[in-house]
Order: sequence, then C-alpha cells, then structure tokens
Amino acid sequence: MVDDNAPKRLPAVPESVLKRRKARTAFKLKSLKKAIEERKERVKKTKKYFKRAEAYVKEFRMKERDEIRLARNAKKAGDFYIPPEPKLAFIIRIRGVNQVAPKVKKVLQLFRLRQINNGIFIKLNKATLNMLRICEPYVTWGYPNLKSVRELVYKRGFAKIKGQRIPITNNEMIEKKLGKYGIICTEDLVHCIYRADRRFKYAMNFLWPFKVSVEFL
Repeated sequence: MVDDNAPKRLPAVPESVLKRRKARTAFKLKSLKKAIEERKERVKKTKKYFKRAEAYVKEFRMKERDEIRLARNAKKAGDFYIPPEPKLAFIIRIRGVNQVAPKVKKVLQLFRLRQINNGIFIKLNKATLNMLRICEPYVTWGYPNLKSVRELVYKRGFAKIKGQRIPITNNEMIEKKLGKYGIICTEDLVHCIYRADRRFKYAMNFLWPFKVSVEFL
C-alpha cells in the first residue's frame, strides 16, 4: 500500500532552467554592482564640480579685492589707477545685410552672427577690433561682467554637437567634448570665457551662438 502521509518528492527542475535562473541572478547582481559604481562616480564628480566652483569664487573675490586695493593706493598717492584693458567682449547683431559690401558679410560670417539678435563672445585683440570696425553699423557690443557671462551660459547656453543646437543639460556633455582641455563642467566653461584664456577658442567652438536681445547689453 502507498503511504499517503509520506512526504511527496518535488519534480526535478531541468538543468537548463537552473542555468537560466543562475544567469539571471548573476546578471542582476552585475547590473546592481554597476549601478552602485556609477552612483559613486557621479557623487565623486559632483564633489569635484563644487570644489572647482568654490575655487573660482575665491579667485574672483581676490581679484576684486586687489582691484579695490590698487585703486585706493593710487588715490592715496594722488595718482590714478588704470585697470587692465578688457580682454573679452560680447557682440550682438542688430541689422540685416541686404545690399552691403561682401567684406561686411564675410566678417559677420566669421563671427558666426548669421541672424539678427545672434550674440557671441570674442577675445579682444588687434585683429578682432579691426573686424569690429568693419561691421560696426550692423552690431552692438560691450564688455560683459562675470555675472553676465554666467547667466548667458547657464540660461541661454546651447552646445554645437554634430551640427545640431543642443541644450546643455549636464556637465557630462561638456566633459565629453572639452575634457581634454581641462574643461569638465559649466563653471569651467564660464571661467574660461570670462578670462579669455588659451582655451577660449575651444569653448566658443563648443557653444552655439546665443539668441539675445539688444537690451542684454
């Protein structure tokens, strides 16, 4: 007779099923480990970005204090303090180019000012000042301060990626294109532009011309 109280044996699980389960478990563990590592890397990068931003704030504040100190010292000595010549300008196109000289059109193209209300930063030197004189009736320009540069990059900054105008949504976009030049975050970009340093042309090639109004200046 068969004993009804005897424990029933579970049917054997096919080996192929066991292998699939094992593979799925291994895949989940691998994915979890990867996600944890990626999160750690993001946290690490975020801390790095904050440190850079803090360093730039400290640098600019020191520069401002130095300017004030030099001006006061000059005043005490009965002299005048002449600050360094600006190295950075922001240009906005304000007119069309119908029936104008080809030279003017060429300069506007070189400045990448293809439409009215397009704006760009330029590094001021003899060559760019001469170019400004050529197209002066069609543009307006001025010297941006740090706040203006930061607001433009953060609020109106678009990247030029594969010929497309792409909004700058994260620092990874910047690092991917400009990391080899030491520019890995938005604050690096702002710092590079405001100082018009040796990496300026790479920063400007990365940025699409800004869309602004004359009131900005």
